[in-house]
Amino acid sequence: MVLTGTVRNVIDFGAFVDIGVHQDGLLHISEMADRFVKHPSELLAVGDIIEVKIKSVDLKRKRIALTRKGLGK
Repeated sequence: MVLTGTVRNVIDFGAFVDIGVHQDGLLHISEMADRFVKHPSELLAVGDIIEVKIKSVDLKRKRIALTRKGLGK
């Protein structure tokens, strides 16, 4: 499922994205694009609206992993 989210925070290892649920999802730097990304700020800034896919959900640790690979962005 492809979701639309808002970038809440950009950090060295990725970005946190609000996808409309209680917990923000983590978009890890390795999942941002099909190419190598040196730093997340190359592609994203706080407030950007992006499309992401849910990669995994860990209910026990309350974590959502996101990806943009394969979306053609």
